[in-house]
Amino acid sequence: MVKAEKGYAANQGKGSENRKYIYTFTYMPERYYKDGEEELLHLLKEPEAEYTVNDYLSWRFEEMVELIRGKIFRMSPAPAPYHQVVTGNLHIEFGNFFRIHPCLVFIAPVDVFLPIYNSKNGAANTVVQPDLFVVCDEDKIDHQGCQGPPDLIVETISKHTSKKDIALKYAIYEETGVKEYWVVYPNDHIIQVYFLDHQGKYQLKGAYNEEEVISPVLFPDLKIDLSMVFTELQ
Repeated sequence: MVKAEKGYAANQGKGSENRKYIYTFTYMPERYYKDGEEELLHLLKEPEAEYTVNDYLSWRFEEMVELIRGKIFRMSPAPAPYHQVVTGNLHIEFGNFFRIHPCLVFIAPVDVFLPIYNSKNGAANTVVQPDLFVVCDEDKIDHQGCQGPPDLIVETISKHTSKKDIALKYAIYEETGVKEYWVVYPNDHIIQVYFLDHQGKYQLKGAYNEEEVISPVLFPDLKIDLSMVFTELQ
């Protein structure tokens, strides 16, 4: 479910007729329960099986999973602490910017339902949980998560998810029209930025290191000093 706490934007008091509300969203899917562990193990033993979004919504797993083109992908083990530090720092940068600009920022876990369908039966079959994403169309957000592609997605690479993030997710984000995709390599202190061209194909805008300032293509007024993102653990 999505829980939203309402506050007020800076410099816009409660008496302002045009005040902008700021929402901090916390989302925890309701399907992660211990009694689903055996079911997950059973499903993973059927590599040829293909599942749908309806299947996904019916599962009661303790462990978080993603569904990509009908296939189950486990999200365990949990990310390393530095993965979370870097992702959290980016969330702060995006969050501070969008406190006074339109668009909503979310950090995992939030379900994102992408318009990819089984070629045989037409059933939707893809649900992912990006590390961070930005949505400018608030109508896409409902009680289940995000219905449709976000405007910008950030995936922070982990050892156990690198193949999925670099290959599979790159392909589905491009296919479904995610306009901007950031791939973050926390251990190398590098961020690669991809942006959809007029043909709907990703082009590499650049790769940025910790000594640079980065701006999203979609939001050029947002300046992120990467030395403040790739901070070392004490």
